[in-house]
Amino acid sequence: MRGVVMYEPGDVRVEERADPQIIEPTDAIIRLTATCICGSDLWPYRGAEPVDHQVMGHEYVGVVEQVGSEVRTVTVGDFVVGSFWASDNTCEICRAGYQAYCVHRVLMGTIGTQSELTRIPLADGTLVATPGQPDADLIPSLMAASDVLGTGWFAAVAADAGPGKTVAVVGDGAVGLMGVLAARELGAERIIAFSRHADRQALAREFGATDIVEERGEAGVARVKELTDGLGAHSVIEAVGTQEAMMQAIHSTRAGGHVGFVGVSHDVAIPGDELFMAGVHLHGGPAPVREYLPHLIQLIWDRKINPGKVFDLTLPLSEAAAGYAAMDERRATKVLLTL
Repeated sequence: MRGVVMYEPGDVRVEERADPQIIEPTDAIIRLTATCICGSDLWPYRGAEPVDHQVMGHEYVGVVEQVGSEVRTVTVGDFVVGSFWASDNTCEICRAGYQAYCVHRVLMGTIGTQSELTRIPLADGTLVATPGQPDADLIPSLMAASDVLGTGWFAAVAADAGPGKTVAVVGDGAVGLMGVLAARELGAERIIAFSRHADRQALAREFGATDIVEERGEAGVARVKELTDGLGAHSVIEAVGTQEAMMQAIHSTRAGGHVGFVGVSHDVAIPGDELFMAGVHLHGGPAPVREYLPHLIQLIWDRKINPGKVFDLTLPLSEAAAGYAAMDERRATKVLLTL
């Protein structure tokens, strides 16, 4: 099969790899219908994380081709969506709604899903079948559910977004935009999106943003305070993972408010005195996407949400390197790879 391998920063290749095999009786093999490039894939691409001949990809939708002897909840021929963490969905942590921390978890990025086929460990706990074979125009939205939509949704939940709340979103990448959509679906009264890019601002408004703030850092904080009678937002989503973004999120939150942080952290250190005096709740980390998949799939299936609009460039898998370059150079927000 063909699959994407990152040899070193900036060097992405599509090459022949061995077809995956059933290893454990709880495994499934799926043939991907689509996959995509994640903003987190850019960290090693830019040299911010070590990489050496790494298989790439952790987001996926496709059709089940083979199942292990102990798989019960999906069958050959099912169209499925799965999380970027494989989980058993039965351990005590999973039952509490935190499948990303499953005691048996497997990070799908170590297996690679930017490929024609992939092995899904713990298939019963990881994969969710759609109600039927989806129409082609639903594929991008179902693809979004595998990571960025579920991550944005978790961020909004962690930030306690809901009716009567003002939500601010730090980060206008795919996850931040999904956080805007999630905040709207959760009933937020006002949604402030931080963005300096006209195309992303337009999509943020389409997803539910009521206000756009172009300023960053303390200037951005001041603008949020200005929009909220000097108090700050009730809920703030941090979807970047840098020091500036985290502090911007904390400082934009009113006392007693909540910060939901899902940006992959790189050299973030929160000063203890500032955190102590902020009086805010902090919750986040890798999103337990599996917790939300059944609900999100149904919303998509019923055409109540269209998160697939976050994909602004579609390329065949063979052109994955061009997709990485487009995202790195900010010519694309998120790239869909088709097979």
